[in-house]
Amino acid sequence: MANKTEEAVEALVLEVLPQEFELVDTEYVKEGSDWYLRILVDRKAEDEKISLEDCQKLSRMIGEMLDIKDPIKEQYMLEISSPGIDRALKKERDFIREKGREVEIKLYKPINGQKEFEGNLIGLTEDGIVQIEFNGRVIEINRKDIAIIRLKVTF
Repeated sequence: MANKTEEAVEALVLEVLPQEFELVDTEYVKEGSDWYLRILVDRKAEDEKISLEDCQKLSRMIGEMLDIKDPIKEQYMLEISSPGIDRALKKERDFIREKGREVEIKLYKPINGQKEFEGNLIGLTEDGIVQIEFNGRVIEINRKDIAIIRLKVTF
């Protein structure tokens, strides 16, 4: 669950984000003595990838808006970037968009002695159960037991 700062920033970003872009995630974290606001964006069209120039343009646009609205009182570093090819699935819309794709799952604690699974994403139920096809069978894992689920990268 996102914290209040992340939720406030996400709402503001959605107001200024151009239509061709999708807000993937917002993260506000302290690393050492510094605060970081990370905003992950991508292009909506599946056949288009976000570029460095896109991230620079969005950084200026979002940075200016954040300076005016000032939702964060602490000093922080703003980072605008792509979620990458191995993007983590965090929100319901991620599970819908990536249905059928290969994923890697790492659990907090093992299920039948296994903490890592790879398989095709079937979906996410309303009850928060992630379903994947693993070794020819359907595996169901409670979302709260998952440390991370991300797209599998195959070269």
